[in-house]
Amino acid sequence: MDKKQGDQSLQRSTYLKALRKSSFSFLAISPLLLGVVGLAGLFQAVVTPKMIATLFGGNVVIDILIGTLTGGSAAGNPVVSYLLGGELLKQGVSLYAVTAFIISWVTIGLIQLPAEVEVFGGRFTLYRNILAFAFTILIATLTAFTVQVLA
Repeated sequence: MDKKQGDQSLQRSTYLKALRKSSFSFLAISPLLLGVVGLAGLFQAVVTPKMIATLFGGNVVIDILIGTLTGGSAAGNPVVSYLLGGELLKQGVSLYAVTAFIISWVTIGLIQLPAEVEVFGGRFTLYRNILAFAFTILIATLTAFTVQVLA
């Protein structure tokens, strides 16, 4: 057996070990992932845009915070957040609040927090969510302000 065949055999064995280990990890967290997907689907089925629109009062700062917290407590597909955001805009919710809602819907996601802690650890999850919260507020403010200036 020459050196090239030995290297290929070692690579194949390493690949199979990694594949086996990742398969077991995926199987171990599958029940948790199914629970998160089910909870997110239930949230989308039960909570309507009109219910969410009643939370906003018109104060830009408070609406941004409410939008961030509401979007962060929900979770789902980004496409759904755009549709929901359009419905909120039609009902008179400010662009600041809707932008914060959409950004936090995609970046924060408290529903999947247990799965994230399980996979990435508590410290990483805490820091990531705190930074996502702060940057959601900043980006929503700057985006809505920029759109208003350009309009």
